[in-house]
Amino acid sequence: MTDDLLPRAAAPAAARPAPSWAKKPPPKSQARTTGKITARRYAAQSDPREHARKIADSVLTAWFQSFGGSSIDVPLGTVAGLSLLRNLPGLADWVLNLTPEQLPQLLKEIYLGYWINRPDLINRAIRLHDWAWNPEPDKQQLRAVHAVTRAAINTGLLDLTGHDDIWRRSEADVLSPLLTGLRHKSDKKWRGEYHTPSSVADLMANMTIDKDFAKPGMSFLEPAVGSGTMFRSVAVRLRDLGLDPHDFHWYGNDIDALSAGCAAINAIIWDLGPRCLIGCADSLAPEDDCAKTRAEALEAFKERDRYVGAAHSLAAFRRAFDLVDELMPSKEPVA
Repeated sequence: MTDDLLPRAAAPAAARPAPSWAKKPPPKSQARTTGKITARRYAAQSDPREHARKIADSVLTAWFQSFGGSSIDVPLGTVAGLSLLRNLPGLADWVLNLTPEQLPQLLKEIYLGYWINRPDLINRAIRLHDWAWNPEPDKQQLRAVHAVTRAAINTGLLDLTGHDDIWRRSEADVLSPLLTGLRHKSDKKWRGEYHTPSSVADLMANMTIDKDFAKPGMSFLEPAVGSGTMFRSVAVRLRDLGLDPHDFHWYGNDIDALSAGCAAINAIIWDLGPRCLIGCADSLAPEDDCAKTRAEALEAFKERDRYVGAAHSLAAFRRAFDLVDELMPSKEPVA
């Protein structure tokens, strides 16, 4: 037997340099930090209308990527509610740090706050916010609402609609491109829903309205108001002429409840004034839709007064009970 058949000891391996990838530090964890979230600085478009379209695109992407579902009133009502906020310092950061479960309560408080002054318009927009009162909300839908909220604020929604300056708030219609984007193509076709571009509405308002034409007390009627784009252009034109939209009567009507709801919210954002009525009816029907809308608005104010009166009575009774408890501390509380 020769030595060639015997097992040999392994020769010591020559030291090899470490590969380049081994010298790199391990990648950082992608886990989301638990610290406070700060709103992104969004470089707003020079054209407010383009800015509104960017907001709509961002919201649409967030809603569909989060599998929000087919209820388009939910993302639309979320953006509409946030559009009613004023852009106070730190507010955007505060909203972004809310949990998905806290957002419905925020939206309810926003809508209720405006209901005190304009119950008719908030009632007209009920399709936009009634989902927030669901006692057992869908968890996935809440996550999608959360994504929509962050997308809207981080794309500068409050920079466009949250100004105290009414001129700045009236520069664009945020809800129109969002509603159009949420509608399915076939849905828009059978409804005959085609929103007038803002540039066309502005051109029409500038061509038809001047100081010789616009007189305080006159009425502006829109039988297919959509989200109110034409009203916005007229209001901007009136202010350019030194006139106050509060001195005019506005009546907009639309057969679609979501469109009428958007017009009602926009009437608040653009401050069209106390003489603005938004209806939801068929303008071609023989019934007087204007009279119907006026009656519904009157009933909304009466209902508001009943609720507020009942709340004041309950508060007065509570104060009386507390006073009795103070005067008779040794006895059992009366309430």
